[in-house]
Amino acid sequence: MSYPDKLLAEDEEVVRHLHPHWLTVFWPVLRLLLIVGAASFGTAAIPVGRQQGLLRMLVLAVAVVLLLVTVLVPLLRWRTTHYVVTTHRLLFREGILARRGRDIGLSRITDVAYTQTLWDRIINSGTLTIESAGDSGPTVLRQIPDSDGVQQLLNHMIEEDADRRAQESAGYVGEYYGGPSAR
Repeated sequence: MSYPDKLLAEDEEVVRHLHPHWLTVFWPVLRLLLIVGAASFGTAAIPVGRQQGLLRMLVLAVAVVLLLVTVLVPLLRWRTTHYVVTTHRLLFREGILARRGRDIGLSRITDVAYTQTLWDRIINSGTLTIESAGDSGPTVLRQIPDSDGVQQLLNHMIEEDADRRAQESAGYVGEYYGGPSAR
C-alpha cells in the first residue's frame, strides 16, 4: 500500500496529493549541472604528473560532497514533502530522516487563505494559511502549486464534509427514534 493510501480510513479518499511547486527543484538541478561541469573541467585541467590521480580524486570528493549537500538534500526534501487533501481531512508530512506532520480534520478548519507574490502568480504557486479550531495556531503551507485552486478545493471539501456529517447525524437521530432510516 503506497503513501498516502496507508493513512486513510475505510470511507476516506484522496482528492488531491501535492508536493511543493516543481520550481523548488530548479536551483538544485542547476547546481547539479554546474558541479558536474566544474568537476569534469577540473579533473581534465589537472596536469599530468605524479599527483594527478590524487588531485583528481580530491576534485571528485569535493564534487560529491557538494552534490550531496546542495542537490540531493533539497531534492529529497521536495520529494518527501506531501500535502494531501482527502474527503475527511488535510494531511501534511515532511522530512527526510526525521519526519513531522499534521492532520487537520476538515470540520476543524475555520479559514483557508492564500497569498501570491507577482512571481508566484507567474508560476502559479503560492502560500496557503489554514486556521483551525484549537491552540496550535495557523498552519502555513508554502510553495503550493495552484494555491488559489487548492484554496477553493479545500473550501468546497469543507462544505461537503459538513453536509456529510449533517446527513450522518440526521440518519443517526432517525435510527435512534425509530424513524424511516431505521429500516
